[in-house]
Amino acid sequence: MADRDRDRRNTRPSPHDPLLARHREALDLFTERVHAIRPDQWDDPTPCTEWTVRDLVNHLAVEQMWVPPLVRAGRTIAEQGDALEGDLLGEDPVAAWDEAAAAAREAFTAPGALERTVDLSFGETPAEEYCAQITIDATVHAWDLSRAIGVDERIPKPLVDFSVRAVAPYAAELEKSGMFAAAVEPPSGADAQAKLLALLGREV
Repeated sequence: MADRDRDRRNTRPSPHDPLLARHREALDLFTERVHAIRPDQWDDPTPCTEWTVRDLVNHLAVEQMWVPPLVRAGRTIAEQGDALEGDLLGEDPVAAWDEAAAAAREAFTAPGALERTVDLSFGETPAEEYCAQITIDATVHAWDLSRAIGVDERIPKPLVDFSVRAVAPYAAELEKSGMFAAAVEPPSGADAQAKLLALLGREV
């Protein structure tokens, strides 16, 4: 009986399970799009006007590469230095993305990871909030990549709903952060995805 009770306790849902589920879905979505890139598309433009397809994938890959040192190792940005600057995709960008995404997922799902505090460019931040930011960024950039390479642009509803809830409280500050363009007016009759993208400066 004691063993059975212990097993039952060990399988109880964590309060972080919904966030980790969305994070997993966002990385899976972006991974699908990366694997759909044709060899001749890496230099094509994206909705992120200063980035090519390769630049966009590199941005997301480097973002994932930051997760293990910040979350698992507890390093500060200063301690990490410039090791994660520049184009880190190498000769096999798809494999580089896959490796970075797997490492980020492993770091965030480690026991106690989301209870930690991480050192970001704007100060100490709960790891849970950091994970949410990574999730939103992967979600929105999956749409950018989809449009750039001409594949399905739909974002799963759970990711749209999660992103809207997470972004809404500080939507007015997004443009000031430099991470997103100014919000645009969504088209008439826009659905939830179109409204999210418009909020983040995407013309749909």
